[in-house]
Amino acid sequence: MACMKLGSKSEVFHLDGHTWLCSTGLQSDVIIEIGEMSFHLHKFPLLSRSELLENLIGEHSSEDEKRCVLQLHDVPGGAKTFLLAAKFCYGIKMELTALNVVSLRCAAEYLGMSEDYGEENLITQTENFLNEVFGSWTDSLKALETCEEVPLLAEELHIVSRCINSLAMKACADPILFSWPMQGGSDIRNPDGTVFWNGIRTSAKPHPVGEDWWYEDVSFLRLPPYKRLILEVGSNGMNPGRVAGALMYYAKKHLPLLGRKSSIESGNYAASRSTISATSEADQRSLFEEIVELLPDQKGVTPSNFLLRLLRTAMIIHASPSCRQNLEKRVGTQLDEASLQDLLIPNSGYSVETLYDIDCVQRILDHFMLMDHDDPTSNYVEHEGQITESSHSLIPITMVANLIDSYLAEVASDVNLKLAKFQSLAAVVPDYARPIDDRIYRAIDIYLKAHPWLTDSEREQLCRLMNCQKFSLEASTHAAQNERLPLRVIVQVLFFEQLRLRTSVSGWFFVSENLDNSQNLSGNLALARNDLHPQAGAIHGRIMVDDMKERVSELEKECLSMKQEIEKLGKTKVSSWNILLRKFGFSRSKSKYGDPEASKPTDTKELPTSSAPLINGGENQNNESVE
Repeated sequence: MACMKLGSKSEVFHLDGHTWLCSTGLQSDVIIEIGEMSFHLHKFPLLSRSELLENLIGEHSSEDEKRCVLQLHDVPGGAKTFLLAAKFCYGIKMELTALNVVSLRCAAEYLGMSEDYGEENLITQTENFLNEVFGSWTDSLKALETCEEVPLLAEELHIVSRCINSLAMKACADPILFSWPMQGGSDIRNPDGTVFWNGIRTSAKPHPVGEDWWYEDVSFLRLPPYKRLILEVGSNGMNPGRVAGALMYYAKKHLPLLGRKSSIESGNYAASRSTISATSEADQRSLFEEIVELLPDQKGVTPSNFLLRLLRTAMIIHASPSCRQNLEKRVGTQLDEASLQDLLIPNSGYSVETLYDIDCVQRILDHFMLMDHDDPTSNYVEHEGQITESSHSLIPITMVANLIDSYLAEVASDVNLKLAKFQSLAAVVPDYARPIDDRIYRAIDIYLKAHPWLTDSEREQLCRLMNCQKFSLEASTHAAQNERLPLRVIVQVLFFEQLRLRTSVSGWFFVSENLDNSQNLSGNLALARNDLHPQAGAIHGRIMVDDMKERVSELEKECLSMKQEIEKLGKTKVSSWNILLRKFGFSRSKSKYGDPEASKPTDTKELPTSSAPLINGGENQNNESVE
């Protein structure tokens, strides 16, 4: 916590009962009375620093009184603060802190302790210290709390607004960047031994900070400064979700009923009323309505379950009709986010007919339906003249339909629930919002069971709320055997079930026929593939024939070269013949008949005859090439 020491002299003030005495060795010549306390002081130190005291002492000096007596009962901060101002006038050591600087600044203004009555006077000193206070989150918070002791002058000197601006600026900024403390009060020690002092962390270990770090600190403020702080952070651009979170924290702390279960769940309605008696019901109602008014208007910012808890509390403390209408409208705009348990609002009216407040839920649902929804058929597509569901995703209207059907099933067992009220609530939900009518059927069945005295016409009228064509198999099976349903409804269920069965059987036949056709088509494709095999073999054979033709052509060239060499040599020795054979890559082998001459080609036309069977027509081709 920031502090500043003023003065250099030692302490000369001492208390004697309700009297403060200044032991300077000189006799006191002025007495200042503040409440029950009196101060025996000296004129010169006071009038040299204070314009007010100079004027008052000057007025009394004209009289023939030996001792001047002044009454300053309305001095800001009372006798405690005036004592600090008197010490400053005498130059005695004193300490400025965040807890006393506001009242001392107001007292300095009241006493007129400006620069006209000495340099570095009390107004200047306290203003300089206030600027240091505004640099700290904790000190700014303490200074704002002490403004309640001197509300008029603190407002006039803009101390309250400066404190709020300082807190709002720090709440909107990132505390990690400025090392601001995460909690109010004095030093903070974590379980691991890490110490925070004045926003300075003594350990290098990082400390995670959430966006709600300031909720608890400001929750100790009274409603007027808290309201101004919330409005200021909102105008500074804080996320509405964080503003709503701070208000929720403040409401839970100062509104005891928000932390309690409903009287129906706890089984004791008187307990809820006794909670209010602990504090003034008027104060609770005023605080409640102010918090509701401060909540951001944006949809989805405040959770639906919290809004419904506020609405439940509004019923108990009898909040104003405009406040309840505001809450009902807020809940209606985001009814798709609510849960069944939160929607079960106890009926706290004076003329209690039903266990739960059905009319309130009816109004909430009406607000939801009045919203600008998308085209109701946007989740459906037209196919062959019929509307079919294109997606199974739960759009908001479908979620609300499921919620209301579950709510109807919960309240249907109430014997005091009138048929008209049940029908009115169920009929608000459009038919397209229910992809399946199992939930509404269950609610109707429970209502019929709890109200066996209904006439046949009333049962018929009630069953018009559901569509038998949208029953699941389980619901159809149950409805076909339900004796509570009118006979016409049972016949409809059986008819549509038979129609569904017939459609399913036709579908199986269609699938089976398609399967047979696909198998035949697969067989034809297999035959076609088999027919392609010979062609593929012929292509492969043609490639092999081309390779063989190339090889035969090379052999023909070699044979022609041999023939030319033989004609040149004529009749030579056998060794020359062998050399020629080796030159062309042939080795001499034994003749089949054992005659060396048998290996000589006597007729060149017979050379390629060994290759004739390789290809069709190969003989003519080879002969033509040789010739």
